[in-house]
Amino acid sequence: MSLGNTATRIIVSLIAIPLILAACFYGKIPFLIFVLGIGLISFWEFSELTKNKNAHVNITLGFLAVTAIIINSYYLFTNTTIILIVSVVLLLLTELFRNKESAIINVGTTLLGILYLGLLASSILLIREFFNKSEMLYSEGGYLIISIMISIWVCDSAAFFIGSAIGKHKLFPRVSPNKSWEGAVAGFIFAIVGMVISKFLILNYLSWQDIIVIGIIAGTIGQLGDLVESLIKRDAKVKDSSSIIPGHGGIFDRFDSLLLTAPVVYLYLFFFVS
Repeated sequence: MSLGNTATRIIVSLIAIPLILAACFYGKIPFLIFVLGIGLISFWEFSELTKNKNAHVNITLGFLAVTAIIINSYYLFTNTTIILIVSVVLLLLTELFRNKESAIINVGTTLLGILYLGLLASSILLIREFFNKSEMLYSEGGYLIISIMISIWVCDSAAFFIGSAIGKHKLFPRVSPNKSWEGAVAGFIFAIVGMVISKFLILNYLSWQDIIVIGIIAGTIGQLGDLVESLIKRDAKVKDSSSIIPGHGGIFDRFDSLLLTAPVVYLYLFFFVS
């Protein structure tokens, strides 16, 4: 007897969420592996989606570039710009010998995947390592990334349940017909509430301004990240990025909001938080 989809989703969540939170808290190599998993699997899922648009992503070069960008964000071997320059040059040169149709689409989709799923994923790691000035402060990065992820999850849940219950006005019907303005507003409010609660529990080292700004970013950019991925999937005419997570779809599906939220949060931390 097979489990229903809801039961499968719950069981997978009960197993996966504690492991994710543990990796976030511990940081270091386990968290690096976690972010590498997000970047590489999402890149593979993205490359599969682009096949429906007759694109031929350079998987090998894409994997190498995504891996190099993410690992470099942890070890800081070199400037990320150098990795991007080398990637673009190699991408253009290797396309000469691949003998695949539409070189423009192949190069464009591969480069988009590297930037979207490599560069943006690396910012998740940069947030975790932001407070690495001493071992005493290192856990603060863990608390922050955990809070951001919980804020995004709360936002998604509030948007879904409240939108389903009272949603009347379509948010973006061309991209995601089931999303409503009522749900989006609820998600926005609950994202901020989630960060406020985190302030009292584990983020006492951040100011109220930081908490509200990060909550606003999670509640707006996070939802836009979901819409961006929905746009890509709709263009590729698929429902999920893959079926790799039973009951949940793909890695790209699960972390689309975080992928767009993380770089904006990191930019805020870099410019406004000492």
